[in-house]
Amino acid sequence: MLKAVEGIIVSVTDYGETSKIINIITEDGIIGGLAKGAKSMKSPLRSFTSKLTYGKFQLYYKEEGLSTIKDIDVINSLTNTKKDILLISYLSYLTDLTQQIMKQNTDSDLYHLYISTILKLEQGLNPLILCNIFELKVLDYLGVGINLNACAKCGKTNGIVTINADSGGYICQACHQGEAIYDEKTIKLLRMYYLVDINSISDLKISETSINNINRFINQYYDRYTGLYLKTKKFLEEMRGNIN
Repeated sequence: MLKAVEGIIVSVTDYGETSKIINIITEDGIIGGLAKGAKSMKSPLRSFTSKLTYGKFQLYYKEEGLSTIKDIDVINSLTNTKKDILLISYLSYLTDLTQQIMKQNTDSDLYHLYISTILKLEQGLNPLILCNIFELKVLDYLGVGINLNACAKCGKTNGIVTINADSGGYICQACHQGEAIYDEKTIKLLRMYYLVDINSISDLKISETSINNINRFINQYYDRYTGLYLKTKKFLEEMRGNIN
C-alpha cells in the first residue's frame, strides 16, 4: 500500500552494497524503511536519506517489518540549524528525547510538539528556552508530569514561595523546610513554559537569571524522575559550557 508520511529521519544504517535502512519519526510513531539503491551516486534518494532530514516520504507501507521508500520531498532543510553546531546539538537532543519517549508513547500530539519546537529553533528563537519548554511539556508523556497548580506537599494553591525538584514542584510557605528559594518571576515563568502553545511564540524576552534557574530545575527534575540519561543531552551541556 502506497502511503505518504511526514517525518524526520532519526537513524541511517547501510544495508548491503547500495541500500540504506532509515528510521523516521512520524505522527504514527517510528517507521522503518528500506531505501533501495540510496547509496548509489545516481540515486534520487541519495541526498535525502541522511539523518535529520525533514520531509514527506512516499513509501510502500508495511505495518510489520520494513516499508520501502519510493520518494522523498524535503519540507524544510533546517539550514540555519544545521550550520550552527550548538543548534545541531539542541536538534539532536530533542530528536533523541522524542525517539526515547515514542518507545512507550506514540501519541500524535508528541510528534506535532516536536516539529513545532524544531521549526521555532530554525527560526532563531532562544534554543534553551525552547528546549526547556519541550522538556517540561513531554513529562506528561513520560508519566512523570509535574503539578504546577498547587503545593506539591499539601495541595494549597496560595502562599507558594519556591519550587523543588525532589519535592516534585511548588512548595508553599507552610511546607517550606529550607529548600532553595527561587524568585517569584521564575516560579511564574515555569508555569508559563508548561502552558504556552509553542506555535504562538514569536519572541522570547526572559532574563538570563530566570532562564538559567528554570533550566537548572528541569535538569534536576529529569535526573530525579525520568531515568533518562542521553548522550546527546550530555554533549549539549558540554557544548553550552564551552560557549558560555
